[in-house]
Amino acid sequence: MKIILEKRAQQSKIMAYASPVLAIGLTVILGGIIFALAGYDPQTALYYYFVEPLTNFWSIEEVIVKATPLILIGAGLAICFSANIWNIGAEGQLTMGALVGSFIPVMFTDWQSPLVLLLMLVMGAMGGAAWAGLVAFLKNKFNVNEILTSLMLVYVAQYILDWFVRGPWRDPNGYNFPKSVSFEGWQLLPTYGDGRMHIGALIALIVVVLLTIMMTRSLKGFEIRAIGNSRRAGAFAGFSYKGMTWFCFLLSGALAGLAGIMEVAGPAGQLLPSISPGYGFTAIIVAFLGRLNPMGVLLAGILLAISYLGGDGAQMELGVSVKTAQVFQGMLLFLILTFDTLIRYKVKIIRSQTAEGELT
Repeated sequence: MKIILEKRAQQSKIMAYASPVLAIGLTVILGGIIFALAGYDPQTALYYYFVEPLTNFWSIEEVIVKATPLILIGAGLAICFSANIWNIGAEGQLTMGALVGSFIPVMFTDWQSPLVLLLMLVMGAMGGAAWAGLVAFLKNKFNVNEILTSLMLVYVAQYILDWFVRGPWRDPNGYNFPKSVSFEGWQLLPTYGDGRMHIGALIALIVVVLLTIMMTRSLKGFEIRAIGNSRRAGAFAGFSYKGMTWFCFLLSGALAGLAGIMEVAGPAGQLLPSISPGYGFTAIIVAFLGRLNPMGVLLAGILLAISYLGGDGAQMELGVSVKTAQVFQGMLLFLILTFDTLIRYKVKIIRSQTAEGELT
């Protein structure tokens, strides 16, 4: 007996949109079981994870702050995945964007001008795009697997950042702590009110709108969908797969780099050895949960941001490990991919050469 996956002749459109809801529901149920087995009251723990972050204005602001990089990166990855191009290294592109974008405030600490912030954002996007461009170059020139190269470059980028903040860019007045000088004035993103919510949230919203228009109203969006559905069909239509590889990696890398410099010029306020709690990897979940649709990514980014903030709250109030949030994210990704597989394929059990049964 063996089990195979057979492609369905027609996919269910209802299940395509219902599967994220089912995945979220099952994740909550499984999470409650895990909390119960660990000796916590499931209802209380789930409240701190998913409800408490939305109960006051301060926590809502924090959700938006955490959702901003997830939405930016997730939107770029959604474009990549729609074209069947796999950028798994957004975390490294975020890191390089933060590093390159910080060049001006670190090297020219006294330069204060609106131009400084603009250049920081542009350089951050360029840094992320250049790092992603290495993957595109290796893919197009030598046909190197983009999943492996993009993932491996994450660790290279993190080591480069660590060397800079512990070496030439370390704050001379920082008591030997591994950090850069603190950014000030126009080197920081403008904030709303007294909280940490910054203008990056508006930038992320604009990016989502522009990418939605591109995917639904432009030739480039049709090209992305055509190549994603069938590379051969795209070639017959005159679309270049190599050109699409460059486009997707540069776009997603630029958005990841932009998210990186906004983290540094926003909540962090300086370069540190660790910039994000894994936004680049979590954004993969955001992209799939949002059904590879920029507007869906907007909602998915908010949901995953709630899990980050809820994880912090559960840690402080109940003593739950902060790593539990990653368990939720892992279960969610597993369930989403499982549902996606079952939507596209049906499980077929072959018991013998002449008799076979199906499970649908």
